[in-house]
Amino acid sequence: MRFETTIDVAAPVERVFGVYTDVEHWPDWTASVTSVERLDQGPLRVGSRARIKQPGLPVAVWEVTGLVPGRSFTWIARGPGIVSTGSHVVTPMGSADRVKVTASLEQTGLLGPLFGLLTKRLTDRYLDTEVRGLKAYCET
Repeated sequence: MRFETTIDVAAPVERVFGVYTDVEHWPDWTASVTSVERLDQGPLRVGSRARIKQPGLPVAVWEVTGLVPGRSFTWIARGPGIVSTGSHVVTPMGSADRVKVTASLEQTGLLGPLFGLLTKRLTDRYLDTEVRGLKAYCET
């Protein structure tokens, strides 16, 4: 199962990507995340891990598996029978102060498709809440 949402943000790519990768502060701008605890220090990088609590979902530890500075990061969380892959992409839109933000979640593994079907509405709502919260925060 794959879910994705996109939104345009009127802010410089550096600001948007900086806010996006400051994962400990996600609860400041999105209601889809209750708490984030970084399990390491320093800037977000491949191998960085964070424990995230979201309303209605079990606590998950996410590990960064890919990072393109100033553009994107991908991380995964593993649970019994499921691997969730979250992707966060910031794409410049031709002007210095406008970007497109794309958030996606893919659920694989033995139980991935079933879990995806059961949580489809929640996942769609959380992705939408995430990008709208990021937009509102970065545009102020």
